[in-house]
Amino acid sequence: MNHLRIFALACALALGAAPAFAQQFKAGDLVIEQPWARATPKGATVGAGYLTIRNNGTTADKLTGGSADFADQVQIHEMSNAGGVMKMRQIDGLEIPAKGAVALKPNGVHLMFQGLKKPLVAGQTVKATLTFEHAGSALVEFKVGGFGAMKPGGDSMGGMKM
Repeated sequence: MNHLRIFALACALALGAAPAFAQQFKAGDLVIEQPWARATPKGATVGAGYLTIRNNGTTADKLTGGSADFADQVQIHEMSNAGGVMKMRQIDGLEIPAKGAVALKPNGVHLMFQGLKKPLVAGQTVKATLTFEHAGSALVEFKVGGFGAMKPGGDSMGGMKM
């Protein structure tokens, strides 16, 4: 019976901790879910941010960029694999379809924080404003995960880079 109580307590604690990365932010019909960033080494000039954007509206919208106090620029970047070579390029915007969702994630479309003014430190939170073509802007808090993390709340992944 004691084991059952310990298991129940562990489950309650785990469920209680889950909302730490379950944050949502809104701009018009858009819902921004689970924004997170990777920790960066001291002296790094770029960082990466990830999130999911859900469009509950009947009209498509577009993420056009953003701004942040901790970086000179917030850009949208896309990674692709061409003949076994990973390439990254800046894109002008990211379409969010009506009644649809877009995920910004490692090794795909993501935010690039250019010209970092300070390192992104695991466990901290940084704020950025995202700008949308129709919905306007939204102040979003990014929880910083481990260096090389591949998911929200993820720990470091032994030397993996952005």
